[in-house]
Amino acid sequence: MGPELLLVGAALVGLYLLLHMTLLQMPRCESDVKLDGKTVIVTGANTGIGKTTAMDLARRGARVIMACRDQGRAEAAIKDIIQETGNHQVIFMQLDLSSLQSVRSFAENFLQSESRLDILINNAGVFTGGMTEDGVGMIFGVNHLGHFLLTVLLLDRLKASGPSRVVTVSSEGHKGGKVDFNCLRTHRDLSLGNNDFQLFQKYCHSKLCNVLFTIELAKRLEDSEVTCYSMHPGVIKTELGRYTGFLWKLVVTPLVLPLCVDAVSGAQTTLHCALAPGIEHLSGHYFSRCAPQVNLKARDEAAAKKLWELSESFCGLS
Repeated sequence: MGPELLLVGAALVGLYLLLHMTLLQMPRCESDVKLDGKTVIVTGANTGIGKTTAMDLARRGARVIMACRDQGRAEAAIKDIIQETGNHQVIFMQLDLSSLQSVRSFAENFLQSESRLDILINNAGVFTGGMTEDGVGMIFGVNHLGHFLLTVLLLDRLKASGPSRVVTVSSEGHKGGKVDFNCLRTHRDLSLGNNDFQLFQKYCHSKLCNVLFTIELAKRLEDSEVTCYSMHPGVIKTELGRYTGFLWKLVVTPLVLPLCVDAVSGAQTTLHCALAPGIEHLSGHYFSRCAPQVNLKARDEAAAKKLWELSESFCGLS
């Protein structure tokens, strides 16, 4: 029995290594563009792919606005980024995406203190239950609605700084998502329930919202020099699931973790969408592995328009 178990173990290790060298090997952003004199915002930049993205942009010379909720964690990340890149233009600005008032305050402070905005990266995300202070589901509020309002409030500065870009981090999970507009209108949430499986469903729904938001945003920016993209970073080892329940951590996490890639790999498609030359004609598209992807949910213009109008209503913009 001993040799057989060793052979099975060796085969599993070999399969795991093969996966990481092929299917799980993420392409790299090949752009060597410098960003001296450019200003970028990265939400959720204190950890995970947000921090890695901010690090790369700072290394290219950008003025990086770290839009984060937790000042202490953001300042620790800024210290790391400055030490690693030598770029001292890495700035913390308070942003709590679960509060529309905080989003408005951030936008007001940014517009008063910064003269340009070249790249906006809507990176932050949560996987937790509850409601925001505005009475909408937390996952919907942070992953979609807060970023929606932030982008709308900064559009004029993006236009004035053009050519500029908006990159919204979505997920392949959007393919399992749907937008139940009746549920949104009635309960101000994407679906009901707060167990781990129901939260995962809400997360997928919110990632579809990211894709639909980008579709409609691109239509509204057609006559400007602002382009926008949604994208899948890959299955990443991040802190996103730190608020999940015991059963999720016990059962799901051990199954998924071996298939994850690190944050540096996960940031590559974000960076591609933010920096790659010649993709302006693909504004509104969804990217994965540094390439545009096509699926029916990612091109539902009617749903995108309806979501935009409902989001305007929730934010008091209409």
